[in-house]
Amino acid sequence: MEAIILAGGLGTRLRTVVSDLPKSMALVNNRPFLEYLLDYLISQKISSVVISVGYKREIIMNHFKDRYKSLEISYAIEEEPLGTGGGIRLSLWKIKGARAFVLNGDSMFKVDYGAMMEQHLKRQADVTLALRKLDNTGRYGSVTLNRNKRIVGFTEKSEFPGPGFINGGVYILEKIVLMEPGFRGKFSIEQDYFEKYYLKSKMYGFPVSGYFLDIGIPEDFQNAQHDFAGFDN
Repeated sequence: MEAIILAGGLGTRLRTVVSDLPKSMALVNNRPFLEYLLDYLISQKISSVVISVGYKREIIMNHFKDRYKSLEISYAIEEEPLGTGGGIRLSLWKIKGARAFVLNGDSMFKVDYGAMMEQHLKRQADVTLALRKLDNTGRYGSVTLNRNKRIVGFTEKSEFPGPGFINGGVYILEKIVLMEPGFRGKFSIEQDYFEKYYLKSKMYGFPVSGYFLDIGIPEDFQNAQHDFAGFDN
């Protein structure tokens, strides 16, 4: 199985505590956060990774080069910010198979990748989103499913804060989906694909109750220092 990691963002919300590194390279217990992500991908039988890089990309590329433990690593270089959608599309050109997992370089979501792929293939989905249930979805926005786990709606951030499913930032995406001519240049995978095409595309949710942490704000970055003390190397 192959994966794409989005690690090209500017990390503006985290600048007060991490000013000289890409967000994914922020040190958690003296290790780059991205190492924890790659270790988890290895545990989930991922064999190769494309890292979408932009801001301070040389730090990531010089640290990992073309391999991390058993993982083969290649890079999709954003010469200018392309948004989440543009970064994914650029990376998909380097994917050898028909589909790939996609995850954010600044969050850890413990998902059973094998089970998620099994559901994706069984439903013949265009995209499957790993979803996390929260008591308050206001910071993230929420995702609505029908009884067959098909996605039937998205709610914007803070519009109706309360319990529900959030997009956990881990997807399986069919390569062909973003190869349409309309998906070129800079765009958001969330706003310009998920929220616009969920009725047309075969888009399914995969609810997961596993550990979830987004280090994108200083408070949660500090929480990671404690939480990740027990993570295996």
